[in-house]
Amino acid sequence: MTPILEAHDVKKHFRTGGGLFQKKGLIKAVDGVSLSITPGETFAIVGESGCGKSTLARILMRLLDPTSGEVVFDGKQVTKATGTALSDLRCDMQFIFQDPFSSLNPRMTVGKLVGEPLEVHAPNLSKAQRQAKVADLLSQVGLRPEHAGRYAHEFSGGQRQRIGIARALASGPRLIIGDEPVSALDVSVQAQVVNLLGDLGRDLGLTLVLIAHDLAVIRHMSDRVAVMYLGKIVEQGTTDELFENPRHPYTRALLDAIPDLDDKDGASRARIEGEMPSPLAPPPGCAFHTRCPHATDLCRTKVPPPVTTSDGHMTACHHWQDIPIIPRKTTPRNQSSATQARLEIYRKATEGAQIIPVASKTTDREETK
Repeated sequence: MTPILEAHDVKKHFRTGGGLFQKKGLIKAVDGVSLSITPGETFAIVGESGCGKSTLARILMRLLDPTSGEVVFDGKQVTKATGTALSDLRCDMQFIFQDPFSSLNPRMTVGKLVGEPLEVHAPNLSKAQRQAKVADLLSQVGLRPEHAGRYAHEFSGGQRQRIGIARALASGPRLIIGDEPVSALDVSVQAQVVNLLGDLGRDLGLTLVLIAHDLAVIRHMSDRVAVMYLGKIVEQGTTDELFENPRHPYTRALLDAIPDLDDKDGASRARIEGEMPSPLAPPPGCAFHTRCPHATDLCRTKVPPPVTTSDGHMTACHHWQDIPIIPRKTTPRNQSSATQARLEIYRKATEGAQIIPVASKTTDREETK
């Protein structure tokens, strides 16, 4: 199948310093990323904070220009598009931001926020047609048409994110990129928004690219997953294969970092020692060798090339074939009680069952104020 979105050796470097008492430096936020996404799939990009996944998302959307490399959408160059060509691409590609409050103009009503893309990409619509379209979009995301006259601060966090989703849908896109679209929401509200995105993707034939660090969300709704570390993709494969048979030591450590109350001593769990190196001074060779228990002299001197096997599973590790594989099944062994509870909430939300909120750091109500 012809890819709808491709990235070829994309790099994004930021220059720092240069002041009177500051040394010049170069932050390699994204360092040679290549990926291919097919129409209709949900593709997830995961990794620690600071690994470059949000920067990559903005490059794919052309909110940032890459230092080098190219992004191609449906055969069209995204990185070189200007003027009308770029505007046409923006009609087909939309973005959902992490913070649903700061991404919405507080001076504009919901109707104006959702209707603004229609003014840009469908200027021939009359005012009545635009209002009818806005009402339809609000209904699609679970809000009521009369909400169009209110302001963003009058809604809960989950409702604000629904407004952001309606705004992203307004231009009729084929691809939506979500930068951690549910991380700021309460767990029970996350379930509703996650399933809303899944339903919209299925019903409208959308391709979704999700940036996330919540593995429960990724396990629930993605088709393929790419794992990033210090600006590079270190592993990529189908969701089931990556979760059950991770090959890269970093991916294994990420999965083992999920709290598991059933594993009393944690003796068999991989651990990541130390902190992620600074992208201002990345280590030579494999970027993960400073924290990897399997690192050798080869890892410290040579960058591992990405190796893709016949099943499409890509791994960038010198020794992935030598590291003993511990198969992981969808059992309490590799899903903590909390993770299983999260997935159960998502399943109930999908089936339309009553959701019983679970404890979390924040409180958020999906109710009309």
